[in-house]
Amino acid sequence: MKKIGLILLKGGGVILPLFLLMCKSTSEIHISPLGSMSYPQENIQGDEKIELGRQLFFDKRLSIDNSIACASCHIPEFAFTDRLKVSKGIKERNTNRNAPSILNAGYLKTVMLDAHLESLEMQIIVPIQEHNEMGIPMVKLIERLSKDEKYVQQAKEIYNRDFDAWVLTRSIAAFERSLISDRSKFDQYLYGHKNRALNKSEKAGWKLYSEKLYCTKCHPAPHFTTFTAENNGLYTDYGADQGRFRIHHDSSDIGKFKIPSLRNISLTYPYMHDGSIQTLEEVVNHYSRGGAGHLNQSDIIKPFVISEAEKRDLIAFLRSLTDTSYMDNFQSD
Repeated sequence: MKKIGLILLKGGGVILPLFLLMCKSTSEIHISPLGSMSYPQENIQGDEKIELGRQLFFDKRLSIDNSIACASCHIPEFAFTDRLKVSKGIKERNTNRNAPSILNAGYLKTVMLDAHLESLEMQIIVPIQEHNEMGIPMVKLIERLSKDEKYVQQAKEIYNRDFDAWVLTRSIAAFERSLISDRSKFDQYLYGHKNRALNKSEKAGWKLYSEKLYCTKCHPAPHFTTFTAENNGLYTDYGADQGRFRIHHDSSDIGKFKIPSLRNISLTYPYMHDGSIQTLEEVVNHYSRGGAGHLNQSDIIKPFVISEAEKRDLIAFLRSLTDTSYMDNFQSD
């Protein structure tokens, strides 16, 4: 997509920057609420890069035993998650955490649930070499893929260099940045000004979400995340996985995980960093109880009381954040 203009619209009393994007058809103009995406200077988007990254993303040779690809844990039909509590790596090994969606990953300020890596290019290296995930040393992987004449030719044509780790990480990152989800019913309602896009229950749920409860303090529109790491009071004892604590060994980081986007939440169950909550009803119940009361629990998390009808409206709104239009590019995969 090519950015062709910038307009400012007022929505809900807030001035919202919206970017006009040229779509596949020159007669179709799509207004995205997500804003402009930043790209590393050394990895500006391009169709050829995206296509190479797409091929690599689905290539099982990226694992030591040729058994799994990036797409094994990030399945397009499931909003690029896998619907497992924790993902499965090579040899059926359990990974440490629930696989997050990578839709709109190009907008992330940091990557990984610990919110500590600065770019998608850096993140890609982690699962490839992780023992319980793809389990292959980068040197061995590059040696393997460099025997593929098609990859070697594409590296030369796109980057004017041999196929190496730089080419691999830049290409997959370019592909991931191309995965945009911004056409949900809610987007049509609030940003497309289509009042009938949401039904009565969904509108009531949005009002409850945005005006009565504290949801927007962690999950504000349009991205439905603050991109920061917080302790949401899931446990009083986080056990072996203490979240961001493992990065800097700062006790104030125990139990802190990056706040996920709620976009496509109806597709990305089970929920939480460990996949311990199966349904949206259970998620709402967790927050209505005010969390488990961990020492580092965010001050935002407080008990609240809503009726069963309000709970149904809230969940109806959350389901309105679903957008599968990105699947148009994967129907033949």
